[in-house]
Amino acid sequence: MNGPVANYLDGDQNGRLHMQHGPIDLIIGVDGAISLELESYQRAHAYAMANRRFKTVLEELVAELPLLKSRAWPDSPMPKGTTARRMMRAVLPYADTHFITPMAAVAGAVADEVLAAMLAGFTVENRPKRIYVNNGGDIAIHLDAPAEFHVGMSREDRTGLGSFTLDWRSPTRGIATSGRGGRSLSMGIADSVTILACNAAEADAAATIVANEVDLPDHAAITRMRASDVVDDSDLGDRLVVRGCGMLTALEVDTALELGVEEAERLRLGGLIQKAAIFLKDQGRIVAAPIDKIDFHSDDHDHLHLEMRRHA
Repeated sequence: MNGPVANYLDGDQNGRLHMQHGPIDLIIGVDGAISLELESYQRAHAYAMANRRFKTVLEELVAELPLLKSRAWPDSPMPKGTTARRMMRAVLPYADTHFITPMAAVAGAVADEVLAAMLAGFTVENRPKRIYVNNGGDIAIHLDAPAEFHVGMSREDRTGLGSFTLDWRSPTRGIATSGRGGRSLSMGIADSVTILACNAAEADAAATIVANEVDLPDHAAITRMRASDVVDDSDLGDRLVVRGCGMLTALEVDTALELGVEEAERLRLGGLIQKAAIFLKDQGRIVAAPIDKIDFHSDDHDHLHLEMRRHA
């Protein structure tokens, strides 16, 4: 495996930073200072801190991989590495009721770890107003007044599903998406589940849990395979994962989505997430407090209709 690499996506050091090592693929942005000169300094310093921390993240995870790929239990030993600890802490709330491994939170935990390393290089008074670390769609965010962060959701074919805006007053500092269309394997049939939570690792773990619940067990239109037959040495072992979902009736889609809604609402009321957006076929649901809002829209209204129901 090649070592970690970094380059500027936008042509110079004032653009976004791209860092990659094995399966980890980060896009980092830093902005929001009161002057271009200060912003340039803050960006350069933040990138230097990110580069320094990123160099050993993957090898630290590999060193504890047997534990991280094992099912989490309430009494599971805590890993040694700081990124691995983030992973374990994110999945422990589900350990006594669900099958989940710390790997369910790996992408979000890496994003959180790199963000924390950047923020550690500044005093509270002099840090950038906005930093984001996007690890393949799982995003760790820092916001100070008056910064905002805008997020759009879309299908794999780039059809728009909706958008939302976070500002510095929001408790959300992590966003993650899971589902059968993502990079990881899923035991459910959701096209996508996007979760907003206090940090990216917690959002990552919750997205896995909710996505797995969106399902129609034993349905003939759903193709399943053992995870170990899809990915060598998968942390899911021989558990069945969804590899295809054929035609479903509107009622069947509604039934599957409601299972996800029930789980997401339980997590929201338990303080584990702030919001969820769940999509399957031509329908979607949101789970949020009554005062919260996510703006859903379609770029192609003739072909995509999202039936939204807010669950308070």
